[in-house]
Amino acid sequence: MLRAYLGITALAPSLLAGMARKAHARQKADPARLSERFGHAGVPRPAGRLIWINAASVGEVASSLDLARDLVAATGARLLFTTTTATGAETLARRLPQAIHQFQPVDTPAAVRGFLDHWRPDLALFMENDLWPRMVIEADRRAIPLAVINARASKTRSRAPRATRALLGRAALISTQDAATATQLRGLKLDPARIIDTGDLKAAASPLPADPATLATLQQAIGTRPIWVAASTHPDDEAAVIRAHQSAIGTIPDLLLILIPRHPARGDELVARLTKAGLTVAHRSAGDLPDASTQVYLADTLGETGLFYRLAPLVFLGGSFGAEGGHNPYEPSALGAAVLSGPGVANFKLAYAGLTRAGAARIVADAEALATALTELIGSRALGTMRAQAKALTRDSEGARQGLLIRLIPLLRD
Repeated sequence: MLRAYLGITALAPSLLAGMARKAHARQKADPARLSERFGHAGVPRPAGRLIWINAASVGEVASSLDLARDLVAATGARLLFTTTTATGAETLARRLPQAIHQFQPVDTPAAVRGFLDHWRPDLALFMENDLWPRMVIEADRRAIPLAVINARASKTRSRAPRATRALLGRAALISTQDAATATQLRGLKLDPARIIDTGDLKAAASPLPADPATLATLQQAIGTRPIWVAASTHPDDEAAVIRAHQSAIGTIPDLLLILIPRHPARGDELVARLTKAGLTVAHRSAGDLPDASTQVYLADTLGETGLFYRLAPLVFLGGSFGAEGGHNPYEPSALGAAVLSGPGVANFKLAYAGLTRAGAARIVADAEALATALTELIGSRALGTMRAQAKALTRDSEGARQGLLIRLIPLLRD
């Protein structure tokens, strides 16, 4: 399988090149940076040691940021990130602007050689399962130390054990999201001394940022009203959230919902939908602040989610009543919020399993169950317990990240 892949991508590089061009256009990425996907660097290599982190998109970038900062603080090295998506690049620019960003090169001989010839990294970290075979093999051939970080279980590994050993066997260190993944890798006869179960690094990520002055303004506007947040919502989630809120305000009349759609451009559409449902709406992108009559505060802005997670003790995460597969529950839990979610959490299955087992999250089946959870939890002692468990889980995860850092530092080339 691996030999066939290497042969096809060597003989027909236009296949991957065409996919890269389409992805770049679809993402509305800067056309001037398309050449980065073919191994042509957009900026000079900085002097000194360089750590390269390959993180496919937003989630992988977010989970790697604190580890990246720790590595820089401990070693003084510079950082190079590669992502496949423009949204990953935007996240990096906003949250770690001192890092260099390039789009990940396609896995063809010319692109891989061009990338490695220019950047000459002294340590390469591949986040989660985003391993491109030729890149791994060529980096190893050049004696660049490799580590796979936050690896998760994969059916492909079990179906192709020889290819898995040929790639992952080149890694000096593999950290896994859970014990099951570590067991799977050891079962493939990889060196057990190189495999460590650190847990999911997303759980150890720094809390989302918030502007203190803006937070104080909102706290004053809201006062002592009970609040819940519905974040990263899609249309299927919003149908359930609206019904649940309508039901809950029958029991808690002054309850305020802060609604954060996954795509802020849908703000006007949601104002119309909420108004049609008979709810009083304040619209953040229009400059509104909530007042005593506001039942829903529509937060259709970018980069302010951390602000609203700090305001509310209870967060419902969207993408979970439709087919999206859920969103990252560690972001609200890192700020001490209890988490509610619908059942569709395939993208964060392990995260929700750990949070529900710890008592920091709860899965609700439908709008009725969501309404019941709201009325049961808001203002209750049980909600305080859930929030305490969320904070404890974050503290444990931070310790695991420090253990990983200790293993990575000696790998960096002098």
